[in-house]
Amino acid sequence: MRARSHTRLLVLATLVWFGFWLAGLPNYYRQYSTAVMIAFCVALVPAVAWLGVMVIGRRRAETRRTFAVWLAFYFTVPLVIYDYLYCGWYLGYGWRFPAEYWYLTVYYVIPWLVFVPIGAWLTRAPRDNGARNADS
Repeated sequence: MRARSHTRLLVLATLVWFGFWLAGLPNYYRQYSTAVMIAFCVALVPAVAWLGVMVIGRRRAETRRTFAVWLAFYFTVPLVIYDYLYCGWYLGYGWRFPAEYWYLTVYYVIPWLVFVPIGAWLTRAPRDNGARNADS
């Protein structure tokens, strides 16, 4: 990937984080019950997967796997840093913030579990549906 693509992904991830931060005010989603946050996290996974398919699928086949890894990286690592700066440092939770804000923490893993397999799946060579097994 070119430097411009890295910069775009970082800016996009930052804007997404900022949007979720604004949406979570005043208490960064702590004002909602655990049940609501579980439902929110579960409901968000299909949207993330669909966006992953759309974004990764637009890439050339030979770059999809690598792009999927970079996408997972930019939608986890910078977000962990931003969440640490806000929750850990500013709010004073330190490195306990992943336990306190568990609904953020699950999304430090989900992009890796969603984007990387999507990149591999979209990169697979198409099957030859016309080929027949010699043993049939």
